[in-house]
Amino acid sequence: MTNQVQDMKMSDAFMVCGSNAAENHPITFKWIEQAMNREKDPATLIVVDPRFTRTASKANIFAQTRPGTDIVFFGALIKYAIDKNMVNWDFVNNYTNASFLVNPGYSFDPETGKFSGFKETTDPKTGKKKKSYDFTTWAIQNGPDGKPLKDPTLQNPQCVWQQMIRHYSRYTPEKVEQVCGIPQGKFEEVAKAYCSTYERGKSGVLLYAMGLTQHSYGTQNIRTFAMLQLILGNVGVPGGGIAALRGCANVQGSTDQALLSHIVPGYLGMPNSAKDPSLSAYLSKKMVGTSFVATNYNKFFNSFLKAMYGDNAKPDNEFGYGWLPKVKDGTNYTHIALFEAMYAGTVKGLFVTGQNPVVGGPNSNMEAKAMENLEWLVVSEIFNHETPNFWKRPGADASKIKTEVFLLPAAANGEYEGTFTNTGRVVQWFYQSGEPKGDAKKDADILGLLVKELKELYKEDEEAPNREAILNLYWPYGEVVNMEDVLAELNGYFSATKKRVKNFTALKEDGSTICGNWVYGGVFPEEADYPGITDPDPAKKAAAQASFAKTKGNLSKRTNNEDKGNVAIYPAWAWCWPVNRRIVYNRCSADPAGQPWIKEKELVRWDGAKWATVDVPDFKATDAALPGNPPVAPNVSAANPFIMINTGMGWFFAPAGTVVDGPFPEHYEPVESKFKNVMNGSQNSPVVKIWDSEMDDLAKVGDPKFPIIAGISRVTEHFQSGTMTRNMPWLAEMQPEMFVEMSKDLAKRKGVENGDWVTVKSIRGEVNCVALVTDRIQVLTVDGEPTDVVNMPYHYGFTGYCTGGPNGDNYAGNQTSPHIGDCNTTTPEYKAFLVDIEKA
Repeated sequence: MTNQVQDMKMSDAFMVCGSNAAENHPITFKWIEQAMNREKDPATLIVVDPRFTRTASKANIFAQTRPGTDIVFFGALIKYAIDKNMVNWDFVNNYTNASFLVNPGYSFDPETGKFSGFKETTDPKTGKKKKSYDFTTWAIQNGPDGKPLKDPTLQNPQCVWQQMIRHYSRYTPEKVEQVCGIPQGKFEEVAKAYCSTYERGKSGVLLYAMGLTQHSYGTQNIRTFAMLQLILGNVGVPGGGIAALRGCANVQGSTDQALLSHIVPGYLGMPNSAKDPSLSAYLSKKMVGTSFVATNYNKFFNSFLKAMYGDNAKPDNEFGYGWLPKVKDGTNYTHIALFEAMYAGTVKGLFVTGQNPVVGGPNSNMEAKAMENLEWLVVSEIFNHETPNFWKRPGADASKIKTEVFLLPAAANGEYEGTFTNTGRVVQWFYQSGEPKGDAKKDADILGLLVKELKELYKEDEEAPNREAILNLYWPYGEVVNMEDVLAELNGYFSATKKRVKNFTALKEDGSTICGNWVYGGVFPEEADYPGITDPDPAKKAAAQASFAKTKGNLSKRTNNEDKGNVAIYPAWAWCWPVNRRIVYNRCSADPAGQPWIKEKELVRWDGAKWATVDVPDFKATDAALPGNPPVAPNVSAANPFIMINTGMGWFFAPAGTVVDGPFPEHYEPVESKFKNVMNGSQNSPVVKIWDSEMDDLAKVGDPKFPIIAGISRVTEHFQSGTMTRNMPWLAEMQPEMFVEMSKDLAKRKGVENGDWVTVKSIRGEVNCVALVTDRIQVLTVDGEPTDVVNMPYHYGFTGYCTGGPNGDNYAGNQTSPHIGDCNTTTPEYKAFLVDIEKA
């Protein structure tokens, strides 16, 4: 999330797509309502969604859309803004790569639906075909000085701006109506309302959640968001930006700590065993360009290696780089691929913590079946849910399942202390409020016991694989982990003194600093006069606040909830990564001369001699390398407003494989769709991975057996896969049974009344549901054809107080969803697939 939750009150317009913020993010929505209830110039709320949600009920403008067609809608908004000259030209000309010249070999062919560089190869071992792109032509032309060639007039046909105009010339209001089912008049109402935020003095924010990400092109959905915001100049300003509304309290935190297979903590790339055989080889690829991360990469990564291996990590062994696990070429380590490998018998053991794939995983019948091939399964959980009981699921033959299952009782949050990192990157310490029950332990203590036992086993076995990696692992926490010590490691400290660093600018490449996650540098510093300190000890935090007030007299009256500058910046409220910066890219809030675009929304300003700042500058405001730390003139930062990106500019055109499926977002149909793709000649993304086990069935385009578009979502009363909430009687009573939302028109045609039991069937499986017949879903007209959409929650299973199906049989919505993932992230395509419904 580029801005903050409370920053919503600064906005003039909101567009919510793929999110039901009023229900699932009520604190965020509180600030939206503040902006909408302003006496002067109240904000406009626009909701684009397949359902009339509780968020839509508060909207000024609502547009119902077909699931999976967001790129058509946003591509048309891009074209609309350009055609109507609703462009923040000062922003586009100075802070984006619009003027950069694209490689002359780059192209996109609407006839085939493919970008230049498409190739199809055959794996010599398996004989399977792989489709991918060679990214050579997805590049910017550089001059002799290595800098991008530009056309400041934006007229050169090879410049990014002209390429973008050509690409989205096909994305018209007529196509929006044909593909999305949104009438042209409604589209133009939305476009006019939101694109008006290009005007000086206004700002708008785009909000999304899983409704946009859970598609085979989810990454590209979000890129269209970003591109529109760049056109309108809505990046880096109060009330602007991209608001990624996370799915639960610490999704942002878990992402920061690299619970994804392609990164290590702090969004640093996971090394490849073949391509990065040494630390020097790895760093030589990462330290390319002039971005802040590239120029400091060795400091961040080497400090991370020190956090992994402690005193065993030395310069002469490349800080233990050889012990660090690495990905292998051609191996996919994401959730879907993991279960495909399990189904094939490749994966023999699985350790599950805080997850319930038998309910939450896509194509959950297949994922449960895959577990039958495991030799052992360990589940660490609060409640005994479906995954450790996969062998008891309806239809399973327990006599043929040999998997040994270990169930470890885990403590619930509240029974230990630690941190949450919310959707706005704000880190907050939470305190223990009760003792774990029985033998339950917090996750960190379970890991501590595992580390102890594994180290002892590896000491005894000199032939054990990766033995040195285990024996040299740095684990200073013991069996009962003090979470303050973990927070200190995330913050970073000096190896010799153990003194915590002030922030990541103190990290070194020589092994003298330890830091588990560089972006958290500053979350728990040693200095007592830091206003946003995240200290586990309330007394220490109070002392820090008092010290800061005493030493910084001009801010002595500021409290935790005081808005600095009246722009929703609360620097003393908890701590926000990076370095307590609340709005990233905030140099973009001022023009190249350093004067705010919007006087009433001032974040940074050049006063002629120095920078006046409300937020922590996201640019080089002073030069610490020079005596006296002098201010840096605005022309320097104006040339590099996006300091985390090589070239320093916002990207319309994403070069050289930063995404794998195209430098411009292009519409492809969901892998299961009842409609042919009318935007180009490729039905689905040319590089989407199609799995081919006997349980990976997919309905064909327009299959009459499955004429209804379905999606999986969530409700307020249940959380995630329902592990906690289905074991709480009051919540179970509020939403006791699996249900499916459908239109009154569809229900009439199916002979179904509200409250009837129905069976929802896909080509992969079926689930029994209570019919919720509602006006919230209407029949769409898509390409001239009446189109039905239904929606199911994913919380239900066969354990707990409430179950799916009348007897717990056919228990989960995901028994119907496909094993298909986003081309870049493999996030499952939960939001658009094909089903049919019949009365049970």
